Amino acid sequence: MLEIALSSEAPWPDQDWDGLAQRAATAAIERTPHGQLLTGAATVEISFRLASDDEVHTLNKQYRQKDKPTNVLSFPMVQADLLETIAQNSDDGEVLLGDIILAHGVCVAEAAERGISVEDHAMHLMVHGTLHLLGYDHMDDDEAEGMEQIERDALAALGLHDPYLITED
Repeated sequence: MLEIALSSEAPWPDQDWDGLAQRAATAAIERTPHGQLLTGAATVEISFRLASDDEVHTLNKQYRQKDKPTNVLSFPMVQADLLETIAQNSDDGEVLLGDIILAHGVCVAEAAERGISVEDHAMHLMVHGTLHLLGYDHMDDDEAEGMEQIERDALAALGLHDPYLITED
C-alpha cells in the first residue's frame, strides 16, 4: 500500500495536492518492475514537500553543490536494488521510500513556459521524483530514454501531456 505524507507552504495555493501526489506516485510505480510495492503487505511511504524556491535553493546548494533553485529534488531512503527485500522483511511493515521537494516559483515558471497548468506540471515532477526514488536516473542517454518513456507512460495514464514531445514551429 502506498501512503503519501504531504506538506506545503505559501505560495502554493490550496489544492488537493495529496490526491495529485497519490495519483502521480501510483502511476509512476505501476509502470516499473517495483509495481508490487503498491499491493504488498508493507506500507510504502513517500514524503512530498511543496516548498518555496528559497528552501529548494538551500537544499540544492547543501546536497548537490548547485547554488540555485531547481524544480524538484528527490532524496531516496532505500537503495533501489534492495526495495523488495526491505519491503518483505520490514520489522514494522513500513518502508520510507524517500522525500520529494518541489519549488513553487520554478514550477510555476516552467508551467507557464510550456503553456500547461501548475497542477499538471507538478504531477509530472511528482512522477519524475518518484522514479528517482526507485533508482531511475537521466545521467546518460540510455538511462534518460528509459526514464522518459516511463514518465510518458505514467503521464498518459494520468491524461497529461508528453513533456518530451518535440514540436516544430
